Amino acid sequence: MSLNTLRPYLMVAPSLIIFLLFFIYPIFYMIYLSFTSWNLISPDKTFVGVANYVELFQSQDFRQVFFNTVIYTVLTVFLSLTVALLLALWLNKSSAIYGIVQGAIFSPYIISLVSVSLLWMWMMDPQYGLLNWVLNLFHLPPSPWLTHTDTALLSLVVVGVWKIVGYNALVFIAGLQSIPKDLYEAAALDEASQWATFARITLPMLSPTLFFLLVVNTIASFQVFDTVQIMTQGGPVNSTNMLVYYIYEYGFDFFKIGYASAAGVVLLVIVGVMTVFHFRFMAKRVHYR
Repeated sequence: MSLNTLRPYLMVAPSLIIFLLFFIYPIFYMIYLSFTSWNLISPDKTFVGVANYVELFQSQDFRQVFFNTVIYTVLTVFLSLTVALLLALWLNKSSAIYGIVQGAIFSPYIISLVSVSLLWMWMMDPQYGLLNWVLNLFHLPPSPWLTHTDTALLSLVVVGVWKIVGYNALVFIAGLQSIPKDLYEAAALDEASQWATFARITLPMLSPTLFFLLVVNTIASFQVFDTVQIMTQGGPVNSTNMLVYYIYEYGFDFFKIGYASAAGVVLLVIVGVMTVFHFRFMAKRVHYR
């Protein structure tokens, strides 16, 4: 085989090796560990079959964590996409002031999530937080925010939406600017209403962007970890515990690596099924011009 024939494979080889070593191998090793009992310290691993999965699905805590993750994902994705679309429709104008607003809205996305979490912890402090101070100005009762089971998960949703909405809005604006202007001119000549123009032109032409953001936001929401780790540690009473933090907790706090790996495999399957569902059923509604 000549060097010219091998050259493409040699150029791809470094990236392929890194991908196999740091992405594919860990997945298969996690699947292997999910059938074992291992405390991370001892070199010995005991094969236990599907015992970790049986324990996982019988666990009330895991069901609660799964429910928390689904609620967090649904609320965060829906609210962030809705608010971002409204912001994009408002900011899709060629003006310096709108450019400044776009930058301000996008800035939370590039800030470290640790910094964001610490900032919101201060703002949501029950006694000295900015949010309760604002509520007090309007003579409204203070909220416990992160310290009560009824409000803790919703507080994390607020942080998640605030963090991602700027990125979504900027992507929506790029999608809006790619829509041919002659379509709007034709709608204006037909005296179509603003709602009809949005429903018949803007939304269908924006569907590829919406589909992309839906998939990306769903995957990111299922993998939330930093805000849980910093702001609540899964509390109060497991009301904000999410799948990734649950895996971390059992793997590196309780040293139940096999059990944590089984939870990781379940998370992998859930994200994979959700992604396939999006591409299999929702992609049919996407209008590619």
